[in-house]
Amino acid sequence: MKTRPAWLKHTLRGLALLALCTLALQLVFVARIALMNLVDPQSTTFQRSEAWRLLVDKQQLLWSQSWVDGERISPHLKRAVIASEDAGFASHGGIDWEAIEKAWERNQRAEARAERVAARRPDRPVTAKVVGGSTISQQLAKNLFLHGERSVLRKAQELVLTLALEALLSKERMLEIYLNNVEWGEGVFGAQAASRHYFRVDAARLRPEQAARLAVMLPAPKRFEKAPASGYLLGRASVIAERMNDVQLP
Repeated sequence: MKTRPAWLKHTLRGLALLALCTLALQLVFVARIALMNLVDPQSTTFQRSEAWRLLVDKQQLLWSQSWVDGERISPHLKRAVIASEDAGFASHGGIDWEAIEKAWERNQRAEARAERVAARRPDRPVTAKVVGGSTISQQLAKNLFLHGERSVLRKAQELVLTLALEALLSKERMLEIYLNNVEWGEGVFGAQAASRHYFRVDAARLRPEQAARLAVMLPAPKRFEKAPASGYLLGRASVIAERMNDVQLP
């Protein structure tokens, strides 16, 4: 009987060990997500990385966050965020494949334009603006567990976590966790902190126009924080405010 070469045995053992470690990691993620039905997550991977960045860059920990139950978050903000970030949140299964395809096509066109500009002006660095097609469910998965690097493996892990969130948590709970942890400025996390920071009111008392302004900030909170009453932001907020009444809350 022909025996396997030693290198092949080591390779197979290594692959088996890698598969077991990957499975164990997924089980840990699943257990943590299931626990979120009972326990409010106190921080996310993204928040901890931001805290470290601020501590290193500014030699101080800038952090404002205060968890509030979903009932104490204005329904105006819930509608505004869904209208701005993920109109199909209440009905989809976590992943909007059509939105991902459209975002990929837009990014391809942006990269092509950047390459043409770079060819004409090699002395001027050009970076293509990347847009995402992520749902609120995907954003929550990324913020809770993953770091910001872009890779195929990280995206695959994000999709697995998204499906786990959808399977183990209700839409209401996912939205509650998202709104309590999403970034709304440098060191400003969650609806309550954002409401106090920008409007000096609690999250439960946000008016529709205030909720729309907060929702519009989410794609680039650090940039919009510098000009929270800019013409673009106010114009975009008025568009979101018009869509809010058509939003279906989970």
